[in-house]
Amino acid sequence: MFAHGAQKLFGWFNGPGIEGLSQGFEGMGLKPAKPKALIAGASEAGGGALIALGLLTPVGAAALIGVMRQAVETVHIEKGFFVTEGGYEYNLLIAAAAAALVATGPGKWSLDEQLGTEVSGPLAALAAVGLGLSGPKLVDRLLPAGE
Repeated sequence: MFAHGAQKLFGWFNGPGIEGLSQGFEGMGLKPAKPKALIAGASEAGGGALIALGLLTPVGAAALIGVMRQAVETVHIEKGFFVTEGGYEYNLLIAAAAAALVATGPGKWSLDEQLGTEVSGPLAALAAVGLGLSGPKLVDRLLPAGE
């Protein structure tokens, strides 16, 4: 997920970069496009980095769940379930894996474990899912399309 965010933010790995993504968001009706593109890229890159490090795992998971929710709503839902048809199957898998990681914990090699900051279990996973699912709507309220 970090790599996907880096494509969006920096144009790495043949990605569009923030300007290209902003234009794409504008075309999809996600306005204001540039701030929302920055949030999407930061959610993927930051959430992916946190998950990879096992640091603030519920925060990283919530970020990934939120960006997957927005992708499903904006791009994939109308195409059905299966990814072979452009559907939301893969987005759902990423969100479910992020939630499962919070539920089970990031493991003994994680920074959360090493620093004694691990928060995991079913309630933590439910909180990450709730935050992730509500995040895009909160962004819409903070950054309304007319501004």
